[in-house]
Amino acid sequence: MDEDTRYEAVRSRDGRFDGEFFFAVETTGIYCRPSCPAVTPKRHNVRFFSTAAAAQGSGFRACRRCRPDAVPGSAEWNVRADVVGRAMRLIGDGVVDREGVAGLAARLGYSARQVQRQLTAELGAGPVALARAQRAHTARVLLQTTDLPITQIAFASGFASVRQFNDTMREVYASTPSELRAAAPHGGRAARPTATPDAGIPLRLAHRGPYQSGAVFDLLAAEAVAGVEEVGGPRGRRTYRRTLRLPHGSAIVAVDERPGAARSASGAHPGGWLDARLHLTDPRDLTTAVQRLRRLLDLDADPYAVDERLGAEARLAPLVAARPGLRSPGAADPEELAVRALVGRTEAERLVQRYGKTLDAPCGSLTHLFPEPAVLAGAEPDGTLGALTTALADGTLRLDPGADRDDAEAALLALPGLDARTAATIRTRALGDPDVAPPGPDIPDTWRPWRSYALQHLRAAGELEYR
Repeated sequence: MDEDTRYEAVRSRDGRFDGEFFFAVETTGIYCRPSCPAVTPKRHNVRFFSTAAAAQGSGFRACRRCRPDAVPGSAEWNVRADVVGRAMRLIGDGVVDREGVAGLAARLGYSARQVQRQLTAELGAGPVALARAQRAHTARVLLQTTDLPITQIAFASGFASVRQFNDTMREVYASTPSELRAAAPHGGRAARPTATPDAGIPLRLAHRGPYQSGAVFDLLAAEAVAGVEEVGGPRGRRTYRRTLRLPHGSAIVAVDERPGAARSASGAHPGGWLDARLHLTDPRDLTTAVQRLRRLLDLDADPYAVDERLGAEARLAPLVAARPGLRSPGAADPEELAVRALVGRTEAERLVQRYGKTLDAPCGSLTHLFPEPAVLAGAEPDGTLGALTTALADGTLRLDPGADRDDAEAALLALPGLDARTAATIRTRALGDPDVAPPGPDIPDTWRPWRSYALQHLRAAGELEYR
């Protein structure tokens, strides 16, 4: 999009582009999402940015009305396979906070200087600034949804010091942490939905455009591994719950099914959210847990781009019309998904009961964490499962958000006994590739770059079986 087209999106308050770009107003010093309901600024006062971090780096603070930091992430970062796309996925997973820029660069196979240069050239912000913007958002969420002490929130959000935390919050939000807490939605501190041991941290996971939650929850229910996952409740109001192993601890997360958003008078879907609750043993894992849920549920996708392309195909047009916004679910734990894709649901449940770590505080039917690859490699080293878990444990095979998809698929196909169909499933789900065509079905190249989504439409219509 050129800047004139972006301004038209701002002028029409087009929510389809929330998260795809941000605009800032030089006369007010504020940056917003395209759908901000405020009076549209004059064109000559507007500047455009690819990321919130770039706007912050240019001295603009976040709008208190439209909360631009709460929008869905750009779909571009999940689609792209280049170093910038891989870097953005890793930053979203919290790698810079845990391992620094050097750790990010090492995972990408580039020098820290090269990563800094490429991100700054394309996005207007380097990895530190991008991670800082994410830390500020995490801190705001914790301030406004929990009763954690402010000092604890500073370190839980990834800040190195309380002073750095205070300075950043003032710069990004033009408010102190205490002021942000007092200004929480729903009437402030006394009335806001605070976290409790029973309720966890309440969050809204935003998405753009229509979202077929029913199809996603159908898949989650069909695949649920006992002890690790469960789906309960009546159709249309189901809740998906699962355990997660995270960098600093573990979590039990829950996401509620939500009917699709109604169309506006213009026929457009304004987007919406899924309600979630996170029970974390360590609040430093909030950002990582949220990002993993977003990948599992494919919340950062651009349904407008997908539906426009696939809806132009004669075979797919009626399917797209029947299910606008159908998603291609990913994985909350890529290594777990790889094992499950190989062995199937029944065998995965056996592995959980035999080798999974028992939760210190089981919650209903959720009793275990899925076993780590190193544990499985030591316990059952033979056959294809042993080869897969050994490769995951020693780093020969990488499935993290910054992994090179082609390299990962080549490593999978090199494992004895692992077939191309299983490799395609892992590439689609664990690596979030939107354009995978497994062997077997007739998937024409004209469906590129959304063949993974096309397969979901065929499966939802009963023309292909889920695997």
